[in-house]
Amino acid sequence: MQDMNAAPLNPLPLVVWALALPMIALELVLAAAGAGLVGGAEGIGWRLQALERFAYRPELMRYFLQTGQFPLDGLHRLVTYPFVHGNLTHVIFVVVILLALGKMVGEVFRWWAVLLIFFTSAIVGALVYTLVLPGVQAPLIGGYPAVYGLIGGFTFLLWVNLAAVGANKYRAFTLIGFLLAFQLLFGLLFGGGYEWVADLTGFVTGFVLSFVVSPGGWARVLEKVRQR
Repeated sequence: MQDMNAAPLNPLPLVVWALALPMIALELVLAAAGAGLVGGAEGIGWRLQALERFAYRPELMRYFLQTGQFPLDGLHRLVTYPFVHGNLTHVIFVVVILLALGKMVGEVFRWWAVLLIFFTSAIVGALVYTLVLPGVQAPLIGGYPAVYGLIGGFTFLLWVNLAAVGANKYRAFTLIGFLLAFQLLFGLLFGGGYEWVADLTGFVTGFVLSFVVSPGGWARVLEKVRQR
């Protein structure tokens, strides 16, 4: 019998909402401004101003590395770029992945572990994007590298569970394989850039971090594998 008192939406960990709501709120404001609903004539340029202020710029990081100076006024971009997006479609895809994978990971991992995976994946993804592609100038915007880190955490959970029951644990990587294949195909068809490097790095970062920040950490993984 259906529970009439059940919540219409599955409850999400608070940490997931704490990450998703700023993305949603910022996009609503920028979309409204772009449509002329708020901000007047100046509002039309708010998105461009937000991108200029919060997007990650690889050439700026290279300058910091060359000079040995790392001002907070520039380093903040490492943790702000996941929250600003190019358009409504961009943020919708990011938020959908964040809510879905954040729920699965957040119900197992502690709140601080979710935050650590999210922001560390964003930071490492941006740095690898900068160092592996020394000629790239295109800025990074959007939460894909960060949410790919959560995909890494989810993949870790699948990997451990499959190993525990003696199944083929490499099946856990099906999701990331499908997403990357789709992204690469989309890039080939529509002229995408090298942002997938940051996304893949975010995934690897999230997967590796899960060995440390998951409940029980590496000891739990060994125990699961030994139970085979």
